[in-house]
Amino acid sequence: MARQLYYSVEQVAGLLGLHVRTVRGYVRDGRLKATRVGRQYRITREDLEAFTGIPAPSPARRTRHAEVSGIVQIDAISPEATIRLTNLVMAAAQGRHREQGADRLRVETVYDEERAALKIIVLGGLDTAADLLKIINTLIEEPE
Repeated sequence: MARQLYYSVEQVAGLLGLHVRTVRGYVRDGRLKATRVGRQYRITREDLEAFTGIPAPSPARRTRHAEVSGIVQIDAISPEATIRLTNLVMAAAQGRHREQGADRLRVETVYDEERAALKIIVLGGLDTAADLLKIINTLIEEPE
């Protein structure tokens, strides 16, 4: 038996490019068949197709996605070491981005010459960011 698909009034309004009040008016007037569930209306896929005369798209399914935003601060680093480290980190981030199925990474760096401190800002998928953080850790452990 096929599973019944239901749309909310808001979903129907979005699909048809109408205001929510317009869709509610169609429901109240009986032009669009709907079932009342509590205080809300639900419209079946078949009723939406009958109303529009065209096949209705499947409701969008949400997929879980997680990202990380992190700042790595490295103190007591020279301008020369900063340039070297920044170039290596950027190259590693670009390499990870080109890998099949890897999440895109965004990496930014800020160097405070007065404090001799480098901040590396990493934004992206959990696995890709974790791999980049391991690379950064390895690079900062190397002697200058």
